[in-house]
Amino acid sequence: MRLHIADPRNQEETLTTASNFNIRSATENDAGTIFSLIKELADYERLAHEVVATEDDIRKSLFGERPFAEALIGEYEQIPISFALFFHNFSTFVGKPGIYLEDLYVKPEYRSNGFGRKMLVHIARLALKRNCGRFEWSVLDWNTPAIRTYDKLNAKPMKDWILYRLTGEALLELANEG
Repeated sequence: MRLHIADPRNQEETLTTASNFNIRSATENDAGTIFSLIKELADYERLAHEVVATEDDIRKSLFGERPFAEALIGEYEQIPISFALFFHNFSTFVGKPGIYLEDLYVKPEYRSNGFGRKMLVHIARLALKRNCGRFEWSVLDWNTPAIRTYDKLNAKPMKDWILYRLTGEALLELANEG
């Protein structure tokens, strides 16, 4: 296995090679691939009706003047089969940044080959390289294959915490208060 980790924000390629599976930092040319994989993920999660983003939104948000997140592309035999999208957050208790994994997706026909785990290992290494104190993500409660994978990693569910979200009209109402 050959491993080279560089900060994607410095425009250096991040590459992990094991067998015929490579992980690399996404580039602007990958916006269409990322968007396509996002739509596949939404179908898998039974949330396709919630996808309002466009390929252009992904391009601007990941590669525009102020990138808000980063993405990795997993390729098997040079074919994109997975992606991970993540961003930095901050822990006031730890006093360090963290990485929040928004999405990790592997095409169904490539699952159970360890590719998702390799993506997680890659991001964990980035977190350590960037002096992050945490690496966090959410999972749908019915996604037992993913939950089993996370349990094998010794990741701990945060059962004391409840995720809250404001979107749409509720977000507008709060923003317009006062």
